[in-house]
Amino acid sequence: MKNSEIENNLISLFKEWANENVIKLSILPLSGSNRIYYRIFGNNRTALGVYNKDYSENLAFVKFTEHFEKYKLPVPEIYIADLNNNIYILQDLGDTTLFQFISGSNIKVAFSEKSIDYYKKIIELMPRFQVVAGQTFDYSYCYPRASFDKQSMMWDLNYFKYYFLKLSNISFDEQKLENDFQELTEFLLKADTNYFLYRDFQSRNIMLLNDSPYFIDYQGGRKGALQYDIASLLYDAKANIPQEIRNQLLDYYIDTLSKFKNVNVKEFKDYYFGYVIIRILQALGAYGFRGFYEKKEHFLLSIPYAIENLKWILSTVKLPIKIPHLLSSFEKIFESEELKKYGFKKSIENNLIVTVNSFSYKRGIPPDESGNGGGFVFDCRTVPNPGRLPEYQNLTGKDEQVIEFLKKTPETATFLNSVYELVDQSIEKYLERKFTHLMINFGCTGGQHRSVYCAEEVAKHIKEKFSINIKLRHIEQELKNLN
Repeated sequence: MKNSEIENNLISLFKEWANENVIKLSILPLSGSNRIYYRIFGNNRTALGVYNKDYSENLAFVKFTEHFEKYKLPVPEIYIADLNNNIYILQDLGDTTLFQFISGSNIKVAFSEKSIDYYKKIIELMPRFQVVAGQTFDYSYCYPRASFDKQSMMWDLNYFKYYFLKLSNISFDEQKLENDFQELTEFLLKADTNYFLYRDFQSRNIMLLNDSPYFIDYQGGRKGALQYDIASLLYDAKANIPQEIRNQLLDYYIDTLSKFKNVNVKEFKDYYFGYVIIRILQALGAYGFRGFYEKKEHFLLSIPYAIENLKWILSTVKLPIKIPHLLSSFEKIFESEELKKYGFKKSIENNLIVTVNSFSYKRGIPPDESGNGGGFVFDCRTVPNPGRLPEYQNLTGKDEQVIEFLKKTPETATFLNSVYELVDQSIEKYLERKFTHLMINFGCTGGQHRSVYCAEEVAKHIKEKFSINIKLRHIEQELKNLN
């Protein structure tokens, strides 16, 4: 289906639901899925429009959402759906994912207290999805499998084998590796697997709105073990949770889960670390597919985080099974010269530095201190100015009231989407050509509202997509603080 046809269908569906005209339709940046998201602005209402050509996946999402709403779980409300045209309109939860928050708030500290608080809020909700809602869940709508069974596990393990091991030139004996895969899956399936398994429970699939978490992208859910989702959350590679905090949060999860069912802690942890391993292998397969096969290099920059997690597991945990050839493959991964070039040392010492500035045009465009010249200067004065309204005059683009004001204006979304596209293209080329500096400037009249907001949003976007060093400065605000 052509984009124009998709957009016309979404406009018609929005009108049917909201009973008002569409003022603006802005496509959101593409993610790792095949779904296309639009932010739709009406006269009084805003919502997200979604197109996904996979009917079965859409049906699963709609049915799962209806079920979770019965239990008052924090998921986006689906306002109206037209599954025959593969579209639906749902609640707009904003743009801040858990990953974006922890990436921004943890720049100056190892892992902020606020980040830990969010993880605890999320963990408190997990058993309500897994145990409470899971008891009455209709698994016939699950797609592509009704459970995380042996077939599902073998898909993940073969994904790792063919898209990571083979494409990174790690040698292995196919039959011996297959034997170990069989041993691992048989062990994992001895765990109790009669709960709802979210499947992709990680920081990019959790939205933060009004200081509360909301959950998205659960259409791949199925029946499975409790350990898988908490493993996915705590060993989410680029979230890079310190191991000590992982341990604390695992204990917090077990304590919370114990309020819903009896838990044998030792047995739970034995299976848990097995599920951590299969989740890491699935992630490495995804990084290999996106990075080596599809040539999207920024996915390869997540590999060191996953490898470090795998190293810790192997050095600390003793699984009650024998998988010698798989362990031997892990050692080859750790020693691979091919993979070392994506390591932390390179990212820190030789990687691109992107400087993102906000400034006031009254003082002029900031000079390029790197001496390279070039970069971008974006004029934010085309975006509606909250500074004209009395209630925002003493605030900045970092304050929640201003953020909400700007998020609701279609001009801001259009402006930032154009910036994301240009900036992503430049960063990918700069990394490819081994350039060391890129400057991105956002200017507005006073350097207080629009430019600050845009600089913050673009810095978050870059942080989420690329493993590079970012220097974020609000020049006008720095000068005011000095006076």
